[in-house]
Formats: sequence, structure tokens, C-alpha cells
Amino acid sequence: MFALILAGGVGTRLWPRSRTDLPKQLLPLTGDRSMIQATVDRISSIIPAEHTFFASNQEYATLIKSQVPDVPAENIIQEPSAKHTAPCIGLAALHMERLDPQAVMASLHADHFIVDEEGFRQALLAAEEAAKEGYLVTLGITPDKPETGYGYVKRGGEIGTYNDHAVYNIDQFLEKPDLATAEAFVDSGDYYWNSGIFIWQISTLMDSFSEHLPDLRQQFVQISQALSAGEPIDPIWEQIKPKSIDVGIMEQAKKTAVIPVDFGWNDVGSWAAIHDVSTKDDNGNALKTGNTVVFDTTNTLVRNDSDRLIAVVGVDNLVVVDTGDALLIVDKDKAQDVKKVVNWLEENNRLDLL
Repeated sequence: MFALILAGGVGTRLWPRSRTDLPKQLLPLTGDRSMIQATVDRISSIIPAEHTFFASNQEYATLIKSQVPDVPAENIIQEPSAKHTAPCIGLAALHMERLDPQAVMASLHADHFIVDEEGFRQALLAAEEAAKEGYLVTLGITPDKPETGYGYVKRGGEIGTYNDHAVYNIDQFLEKPDLATAEAFVDSGDYYWNSGIFIWQISTLMDSFSEHLPDLRQQFVQISQALSAGEPIDPIWEQIKPKSIDVGIMEQAKKTAVIPVDFGWNDVGSWAAIHDVSTKDDNGNALKTGNTVVFDTTNTLVRNDSDRLIAVVGVDNLVVVDTGDALLIVDKDKAQDVKKVVNWLEENNRLDLL
């Protein structure tokens, strides 16, 4: 099995710690290892370094190589520009196809946090078995609450059992619901959070591109020819229209499958998510590094990466992040709105803080 780790994002909702020159996937936000390193560690017992690939932009290639030196440099695929997940995954598949077109490929994210790592590996092995039968497989996270921030997958009939995991046909992909709809999804037991983790045989994926995104598939042919000739792919790449793999392939394909899983998954998309996965004291406070004291405070995350003292008194449900050049204070329930600060910085040309 091959692994593609998507690692090109900036992580704007984790500002001011995540910056364009050192984004969240390259930071140790959930432990002592960076999120990229943790992702590689998680799969290393079943997918060797030489079968591990990264998709990122040109700015991060050197940083990725420095953090995962066992991965061959040629396995760090540099996109000329961001074109969403379908072109990104397809480009990586072209490189893997040259090694083994019948191999199974797992598309993972560099910024996911998983508690039960062995459970995750066993689910990947189950998905590999289903993928070898021609299924385009996703891991569906069993919801523990009516979450409105995730898309959902509705299961259909059961296909069978693979590596002790039940596998189902996918009946429908659904966009982020409102609260009432999310509650109905959870109550039914037939819906799962869309993890964005996909597993398929490389040949099956390429056939799906031919069927559902034929223009993009033809551009992949041109890119493959350019790579073989040692020519730049940029002129071809710039003609590609952005498209997500979910919309372009998974929602269109007929032979799709979902494996329900419950291994403590979090996509770590905000400071509230960092608080969720962090070790907390008896008052629910997560104190991450630095010179920090709290009194009469509950359910709060404090991350101090500066030299100064942070003292927090009599508050609840806050996020406080100090990087020395910027200080963020936000209600944990509004953590997704941190992107508004990043937008303001861009509009006011404060590139020094981005």
C-alpha cells in the first residue's frame, strides 16, 4: 500500500501559531512531534517510507524533507499552485502509478489527530482489501454529537466484512447540515462524518478520472508525458480547473464504500479542536508551554510561546495564544472566526504577521 499525505494548507484558523512560513502541519500542536511526523509515525508499521508520498507546495518541500528524512526527496510532490484535492491526488497517483499501477493508495491528511492508532491501521488494512475489489473507500467517523461543521456519509447496504470491519455501500454524500438535520443524522445511526480519508486502487482511481473528469484525465496524460520527458508541468497545470475529489469522483462514482470507525478522530481545524485533544487539568484547562498561571479559570486553552508571563484569572471557555509578536484572545465557541483576523491582516497588508 502507498500513502499520500496532503500537506499543503496554511491553517489560518490556528493563527497566530500557524503562519505561511511554518504552517500547522509542521508544528507540534498535539504532542512532541509535528503533525506531519505524527502522521508518518502512525502508518510506518504498515506503509514503509519509500511508499509514503507528500503533496505540498514548493515553499514547504524543504521543511517537510527536514522533518521526515527517511522519506525519499522525490516522494515530496510539489504542486505548482493550489487546485483543490482532485488534481492534487491525481498528480500524486501519476507518480505512484509508475511504481505499481495495481497498488492501493491511501489519501490521508497531515493535520488529523487520532487516539487509537492501531485501530486506525486496522481500518486502513480493511479498506485495502475492499479497494482491491474495485471499491473507492472512505473511512466514516461514527459521530458522538450532532456536528454541523462536517459533511456526512450515509451508508447503504452491507457489502461484507474485511479485516473484521463491516463495509457498506455509500448511499449518499451530504454537505454540512443545520443542527436539526445533524441531530436526525446521529439519531438514525446510518450517517458518519466524512473524514476525507480515501483508499482506492490506483488503476481504479484513474479509471474514475476517465469516466467522471475526462478533461482532467487528459491533462494528467499530458503531465505524465512532460514528466517522462523531464519538462516542466506548470503550463499544463495552470490550465487545470480546481475540483474536489469528493465532488468530482466520490459523489459521482457507483462503486463506493464506507467503513464505520471510532478511533478518536479530530481534524484539528481550530484552537477549540486543539483544546479538545489536549491533556487538561481538573478544571478543563489545557496549558501549553511557557510561563503561565491560571486562577479560578475553567475550560480554557493557554498557549504561551513568548518569554512573558501570562496570568489568566476568573474566565471560562477562552483561548489565549501568545507568540511574542501577536496575542490572540478568543471565546472557544468562536474559534472558527480566527480566520477573520487573518483576512484583516491580508487586507491591511500586515504580511509580517502572516
